[in-house]
Amino acid sequence: MNYLDKKTAIVTGASSGIGAATARALAAQGVNVVAAALDEKGLSALVSELRAAGYEASSFITDVTDAEQTGALAQFAKDTYGSVDILVNNAGLMLFSNWVDLVTQDWNAMIDVNIKGYLNTIAAALPFMLEQKSGQILNMDSVAGHQVGPGAGVYSATKFFVQAMTESMRKELGVHHGIRVNTVSPGVINTGWADKVTDPAGREAAQALNEIAIAIAPEDISRAVIYALNQPANVTVNDLIISPTRQDW
Repeated sequence: MNYLDKKTAIVTGASSGIGAATARALAAQGVNVVAAALDEKGLSALVSELRAAGYEASSFITDVTDAEQTGALAQFAKDTYGSVDILVNNAGLMLFSNWVDLVTQDWNAMIDVNIKGYLNTIAAALPFMLEQKSGQILNMDSVAGHQVGPGAGVYSATKFFVQAMTESMRKELGVHHGIRVNTVSPGVINTGWADKVTDPAGREAAQALNEIAIAIAPEDISRAVIYALNQPANVTVNDLIISPTRQDW
């Protein structure tokens, strides 16, 4: 049974990678998709593709680190489609580096996007869900939120934060308000993330990791997102870990 038809979903980081794959998968389930990101060109291409396929989709340029912009995003979804039923918190940064290199700019960027960005979008969408007495929040996590490796300490810390935050939300919002909150934790995914690492040593390690683990596709994660969200109101899928078969951590 399709429990998602005619619902409205906000997907952050939707211009590429897991976010774009998730937007496509939700649209195919009959969801009104509001795709959010900073990449205007990427968003425009995605929305044009979805509309050409007969789906309902809109874009909204959003910097998730700016609370005013995330507030405007949620209001846009409500004004355009009449509800805010689903929030997929996906916008994120994964920047590897060695501690001794003191790449503080990357540390702060990950904290701003991976933690503050999630909090901003939750603060924007949650009031609408509370008013509706229903809603779903899926926080994209990572296997790095379950275990820590060298070179990924700050990134892992942000994802451990997501784990703790989501569990707290589940126990309050799910139990007392019927708003389901869960996570999907991807392993190594081929989204081009390794090429975005600024620290040379970190970029080399990330690229090697992609090759060793034989990274899987964003669409593999989007199927897990649909499974987690497409459940009856009395069922919450707490966390799904999706990783390459040959990934050994």
